[in-house]
Amino acid sequence: MRKKYLALVSLCAGTMLLSACGNLGSSGSGNSVTQSTQQSKKGYQTTGQVDTSDYQGVIENGRYLTSKARGVGIIQNSENMLNLKSFESGMTTLSKEEFPTKDYIFREGQLLTKGTVQDWLGRKSKDNPTGLNPEDNGEKDADKRNPIYIQQIEEQDYMKETDGKLELAGITIGIGMNRKDYYQKEQYGAMYTTNISKEKMEEEGKKAAAEVLKRVRKLDGASDVPILICMYEQAPNDSLVGGTFYAYSVSDGDTLGSWKETNLQTSVLPSTAENGAVNDNDESSFNAFKNKTQSFFPNLAGVTAQAKYKNKSLQELHVKITTQFYSETEIRSFTQFVSQMAKTYLPGDIPIDITIKGSDGEVQAFLAREKDSGNFYTHVFDD
Repeated sequence: MRKKYLALVSLCAGTMLLSACGNLGSSGSGNSVTQSTQQSKKGYQTTGQVDTSDYQGVIENGRYLTSKARGVGIIQNSENMLNLKSFESGMTTLSKEEFPTKDYIFREGQLLTKGTVQDWLGRKSKDNPTGLNPEDNGEKDADKRNPIYIQQIEEQDYMKETDGKLELAGITIGIGMNRKDYYQKEQYGAMYTTNISKEKMEEEGKKAAAEVLKRVRKLDGASDVPILICMYEQAPNDSLVGGTFYAYSVSDGDTLGSWKETNLQTSVLPSTAENGAVNDNDESSFNAFKNKTQSFFPNLAGVTAQAKYKNKSLQELHVKITTQFYSETEIRSFTQFVSQMAKTYLPGDIPIDITIKGSDGEVQAFLAREKDSGNFYTHVFDD
């Protein structure tokens, strides 16, 4: 079961990443590409395009071109992996406004290497002069030490075809900022937290963004392309949701333009004291779904959701259900019931996915529905 789940997740991850990225155009002329199979180009290939809302990705030597520095800061320093998923999908969502899917082809970041990003995320020191975080002042108390402000940096490239060759035509840089910096006073010791005010986070973020822009401009091919810089607030380690992008700026030169708010928000359903509901109607509909599901199948450890909003309007919903079922017949019956309840009580005009896990963490079933598509696709994992 685990092998089958991992295989499906790997397939879905690649598909969803490209889907999140948007549509890819076939050339600089802006002609849209709608084929779903790989397309042979002059000297390169792309993944093809299922619909106009998805980018195509770049293939080299028969392999998808992966990022050189994906998730460095999160993998090394954060326990909340939801931050990585929200960070990457949010970068792509914001990029669609600046780099329309019909005109651009998506490429994973190739300019910033893993070593470069690691150095930039480190503290500035004699041994690491490029560190963007402040030097260690030797203090151990939470309110006296210099915290780590910048948690992650990631690059996405947007390409166009010129004379049969793909050329870099735009770059998106995401910068993840901490509101809570976790640290230890001694190796293997207790974990402590330095809280960072929103004002200080934004101040340090703007300084880092200006410096990152200067450095990226010096990289090969990046001197004169538009660069979109997006600022992200990390969610705490104990959060049930990932963080949120809060501002962005576009540069056509060596300085940043004005900062614009994203009006994006991520919320937990059912809402908690720290994370209130953005919309009462969404809270009510989810609670109706949750109550119906739990009343029919009482052996449930929890039903929660991550809700993503823009301008306080629900954009997508990711539901997680934890069960204590053991037989395949129970799981199949429950999956069918969940599909019916989701169709009845959850919004029909947004994409929704539902993951059903056992108490041991094994994924038992998966349900998904695209925006305005009606019925849910369901899959039950057998042994």
